[in-house]
Amino acid sequence: MRAGERGCRVASSPEIRAPGIRTLEEAQRALAGTRVWLVTDGKAGDLSPGLGLAERLDLAAESRIIAPRRLYAALMPWGPIDPRERPDRPGSPMAPPFPDIAIGAGRRAAAYLRFLKRSSAGRIFTMFLRDPRSGAGTADFLWVPQHDRLRGPNVLVTLTTPHRFSPERLAAATAPWASDGRPVLGLLIGGTSKDFRFSPEDEGRLIAGLRQAVQEGWRLCGTPSRRTPENVARGLAALCAETGGWFWDGRGENPYPALLARSDALLVTMDSTNMLGEAVATGRPVLGFRLTGQSHKLDTFWRGLVECGAARPFQGRPERYSYEPIDATETIAIELARRFLAHRVSRDRFSA
Repeated sequence: MRAGERGCRVASSPEIRAPGIRTLEEAQRALAGTRVWLVTDGKAGDLSPGLGLAERLDLAAESRIIAPRRLYAALMPWGPIDPRERPDRPGSPMAPPFPDIAIGAGRRAAAYLRFLKRSSAGRIFTMFLRDPRSGAGTADFLWVPQHDRLRGPNVLVTLTTPHRFSPERLAAATAPWASDGRPVLGLLIGGTSKDFRFSPEDEGRLIAGLRQAVQEGWRLCGTPSRRTPENVARGLAALCAETGGWFWDGRGENPYPALLARSDALLVTMDSTNMLGEAVATGRPVLGFRLTGQSHKLDTFWRGLVECGAARPFQGRPERYSYEPIDATETIAIELARRFLAHRVSRDRFSA
């Protein structure tokens, strides 16, 4: 277990008992050559955690994008898969050869994991990320964040979400901006979602707070997301240009990894548990900026980060403080390896 995932940072289900593998290196060796599918409908927020797990285990996962028609999608997670996506249909995302491990995320993927389990006579080991809304029996192994309610003997619970920003990747990231001697406040800007929106009042508060940060001696460097309203992105780009900062214009490689790795503090809009979780994996101060809206799950997650000393609300004056990086990805990856090996041993014994 990494530093930063002790105490309040990992709350695994007490029923889990999967001995045998203790380190990430052991997990990587044990799973070498294992075939992995990531089953999602293509949303970045669903695909990224699975990629993070596969990459941490040094596995090249295949992305299988499902696209059930409206009738079948409406019946998920309980209903059958779309018949036109069965393995024998042309262009099917379920076309064999089947994997050893199938990792699903997103409500629709639950039906496809159950299908793969049945179609392989139980050989495929299935894992689901977050609460599938169809119970812990949806997969062999499930991971959920603390703010989800699902619990069970095959459920692992952690505060933060698995992600792709390993310590090695962060160490290799280089900043696209030249240093001018000022500390950098990295801006990770989200936007509109089902629970939040970037109102004109939010934009005004953010710009005013960032101007205060500049007056305190900070340099602003940032990036928008796909959900950031165009007017907000333009306003932030103008502010960064005016104050000698840097803001990504959409050309070239996204500087998100560099912002995580090379900022002295991070301002993160409070509309995405993924962005907040990735930010606290750095050990740098994380300052949350609340948008208009409400989410009980995000509020619960935010309180967990604050209680662990990793995050504080942004009030115009960036703060300097330290904490152990919070990264559950390694913990989840090791548990996946343990569970898969136990499954394989059990299957081999049954077949003998």
